[in-house]
Amino acid sequence: MFDRFLDLPKLIKEKSLLFLGPRQTGKSTLVQKAFPDAHFINLLESDVFREYSTYPERLREKLPFSKGVIVIDEIQLAPVLLNEVHALIEKHKGLRFVLTGSSARRLRKGSVNLLAGRAWPIYLHPLVSKELELKSDGDWLRYINRGGLAPIFSSNHLSKELSAYVGTYLQEEIRAEGLVRSSERFSRFLDVSALCNGEVLNFVKVSNDCGVPSRTVQAYFKILEDTLIGHRVEPAQTLKRKNVATSKFYLFDIGVANYLLGRSIPDENSEAFGRVLEHLIFLEIKSYLDYTLSDLKINFWRSQTHQEVDFVIGKVLAIEVKASKNISEADTKSLSILKEETAFKKIRRMIVCREKSKRTTNSGVEVIPYKEFLNDLWTGRLNLE
Repeated sequence: MFDRFLDLPKLIKEKSLLFLGPRQTGKSTLVQKAFPDAHFINLLESDVFREYSTYPERLREKLPFSKGVIVIDEIQLAPVLLNEVHALIEKHKGLRFVLTGSSARRLRKGSVNLLAGRAWPIYLHPLVSKELELKSDGDWLRYINRGGLAPIFSSNHLSKELSAYVGTYLQEEIRAEGLVRSSERFSRFLDVSALCNGEVLNFVKVSNDCGVPSRTVQAYFKILEDTLIGHRVEPAQTLKRKNVATSKFYLFDIGVANYLLGRSIPDENSEAFGRVLEHLIFLEIKSYLDYTLSDLKINFWRSQTHQEVDFVIGKVLAIEVKASKNISEADTKSLSILKEETAFKKIRRMIVCREKSKRTTNSGVEVIPYKEFLNDLWTGRLNLE
């Protein structure tokens, strides 16, 4: 079992938790470990689901205590229960709920207010480098190929596990919830969406590639977001230049993206490594910001002349990710142009790469090996506040 960075017992001292994350990220395992004495209601059990979805008031009638922790697993299956949870939180100040789920879309549709601020929305991501405790080059290569879903990372049958995961997602999250009319069309879209990973979205091109109307493609990307399978990254807004208006898109896990693209990464010198490294850095930063309940957002920046900075974190840190082992002053050009913007004059600038040690260029850009960057991220040395 992996030790997770997220400290649920600490968080629940403040409020109840709406604990969301894709399937197989380990929500139930983590909750059981964090709250072994909690009262558990598992809505995946058919009889339990039938009872509470038909008679939500049973939650109030069967309440075993007025303080402590109650866990409701897979809350999106019976969002009507959120009204009862809301009322119980108001009535019993010492009572805390942990509500796990994998579909924010279904929760919004079923209950609307998501407890109106009475619960922290907490997101669990696949395992990250800090939790995997990667030591050797082989460990890192395994992570870069398999991603961070624990059953897949540890499996002896990688392709079968990933195939089953994608198939299960299509069947359980999409078809079972009736989110799309044709699972075949959505399956084609999902394959094409992987080609968009880390790219600025072009709905017309995706539409042409998968044979699905452009408007439907936009709806499908929204489904990926709402079921926590993908993340949008919006362009950073500045006053000096008109920036691109279209968002970027990243799948939630490197291994799933690799499977859909049919690629493997033999070593750091492979052609695909640069794209995977950018994806990895995004997912780790996203996880860190979510786990620390940070208000900072991840954006990207692109000028009209197509100069681009991969990630802009608030007004705090701008990051370019490069697979190069030798960074030159030419590689700092986009970061230098970004600094000309009034909003980013004081921003810290950094290139995350494969150089052997940290240094600072003549233009004031920090150069840092990607493994050292991730260590600094998870130990708080980056000061993302």
